[in-house]
Parts: sequence; structure tokens; C-alpha cells
Amino acid sequence: MKKILLVATILAAAGAAQAQSDTLKKAKDTGTITLGVRESSGVLSYTLGGSKYVGYHVAICEKAVESVEKAIGKRLEIKYQPVTSQNRIPLVQNGTVDLECGSTTNNLARQKDVAFANTTFVETVRLAVKANSGINSVADLKGKTVATTTGTTSVQTLRRHKRAEGMEFKEVFGKDHADSFLLVDTGRADAFVMDSSLLAGLIARSKNPADFKIVGEPLSVEPIAIMMRKDDEGLRKIVNQTIADMAKSGEINKLYDKWFMQPTPPTGAVVKLPMSDLLKEALKKPNDQPAEEYAKKL
Repeated sequence: MKKILLVATILAAAGAAQAQSDTLKKAKDTGTITLGVRESSGVLSYTLGGSKYVGYHVAICEKAVESVEKAIGKRLEIKYQPVTSQNRIPLVQNGTVDLECGSTTNNLARQKDVAFANTTFVETVRLAVKANSGINSVADLKGKTVATTTGTTSVQTLRRHKRAEGMEFKEVFGKDHADSFLLVDTGRADAFVMDSSLLAGLIARSKNPADFKIVGEPLSVEPIAIMMRKDDEGLRKIVNQTIADMAKSGEINKLYDKWFMQPTPPTGAVVKLPMSDLLKEALKKPNDQPAEEYAKKL
């Protein structure tokens, strides 16, 4: 009975808005839907090699595709399109990607160009360093080399932090998160500033996890969400209804536990990042508040 009611809810939500959705029409016409995925966005989205992509956000997107299939009455072939921090927004805007399932922060600037589903992860930005580096806080970065990933906002966030005011440090950029982490691993950077979950995932899957640690005060609190084209309300309603149903049934909690608290492929590494109170609250009271609202909670 619950499954019947769930399908009915999805169909009702989709039916009212389907005429407004270019994505739903395209999916029905072509029999395909394209998910934007990341090569190394921690356990939110990463590759196992070849065309196999997995992770917490990938799984949520795949669940949303099931809801889209029910709404349009047609099975869909899922295509996985690797994206980077630099090209993810343009690829959503130009229709190459239908749902971006990586690690994108929902903020006011990006809302001018794209739309976001309700928050499915709440992130803090911190520092990954070598365990023997002597770096334990933002204040220790004076005169150091700080890595981040091209196309992300982490260094700007660091520079805006009151503890970094007037501090001089050198910036270096990796082409993706794995490349940025490698800069620290090989000694070309002293710290990598990025989302805590991404740092934890990279450390867990490194050759010697004990060689690294995550340090420093949270530089920001950021809502991470699935991204899609602006003004495609039909698709957004379906994705949000899927998330709400997963939260209500407890499925999203099980999914979180699978990716953040249990061994993950291919090595069996465990991230060990319990669900935060902020995420619990976001799932209890679904919302698409931007990072600017979360900043008030610091």
C-alpha cells in the first residue's frame, strides 16, 4: 500500500508540472537522462573506473530517475557525464547534464544561473594537512602554500575568514580534488582547503591515511544539493518529492550510513563521518536555503 501511495504522490506532483519541464519532455522523447558525476568528490560522487560512478549523491540521483520514469511512464537509460568544478554549471545550463550529482554548494550567486533541489548534505570547509606538518589552525597558514581545486570557492572562503585577515599565503590549484590532495601528499602544498567530507574521503582512500589529518576551525557551513536547469519546476518537484519520501521512510539515513560509516568500494575505506545535526534538521524540514543563510548559523 505504501508503494502504491508513493507512486501516486510522484505521479500527481509530476502531472501538474510536467508540461513546464523541458527535461521530462526530452527524457520521454529520447529515452535517456544524463547525470553529471564527479571523478573524486569524496563519497558523494566518485569513479570506480571506466563508466562506473557511485556515491551518496549518485544514489539519490538514481532514485530520482526512478521517480522520473514513473512520471513519464517510460524506462530510461542513464548516461553518466563526468563534470568538473569549472564546467558543471555550463553543462547544466546548456542541457548536456540533466541532474548534477556531485558536491555543489547552493548559494545565491549560483541560483542566478541554475536551480537546486532541497539540501541533501551539509558541509563544513576545513583543512587537510600532513599529520606532522605542525598546522592545526588557520593561523598556522601564514607563509604556507595552500591548495584548492580550480572552479571552487574554498580559498575565497578562507580569505574572508576573520582569522586569515591580512595573512599572506601562496595559492596553488589542482584540476580536480584528487589532484589538489596530491599536491599536499607530494609536498607541493602545505594544506588543502575543501569540504570536510571530501577531505575525509580522500584521506580514507589514500595509501597511508594516518599520514594526514583534518584541522582548523570550520571556515563555512554550506548546503550541498543536486543541481539542475533553472525554471524546470517539473523536474525539481519530482526530485524534491523523492528526497522527502526517502527521508520519511528512513532510506536516506541508511544511504548515508552506507557511504559515510561503512566500508566503501573499491578498497573498503571507511570515511567515519556521522550525520551532522544540521543535516538531520534539513532532512526533517526540507528546504533549499542557500549558503548565505547557513552562514548565520556559524
